[in-house]
Amino acid sequence: MMTYSIIYEKITDPSFPAGYYYAHIPALDITTHGAGIDGARNAAIDLVKLWIEEKMANGEPAPVESETLYSTIEVNDAVLRP
Repeated sequence: MMTYSIIYEKITDPSFPAGYYYAHIPALDITTHGAGIDGARNAAIDLVKLWIEEKMANGEPAPVESETLYSTIEVNDAVLRP
């Protein structure tokens, strides 16, 4: 069994219905989305399975996650204003 970290981010784009989240898998550099955390998680599981199947069909190994660290940074609001 392989384990991959997932980072969830609430989608604020008005073209998406309310309550949708991105699910990003850093080790594979892929992102998907779904309704709520559960929907995003299920979409991520489906995408990872397809992605690994595609790699294996092409004779490529699936990357193994070594270590994922998560942090935040602060950017001064003045930098964001034109």
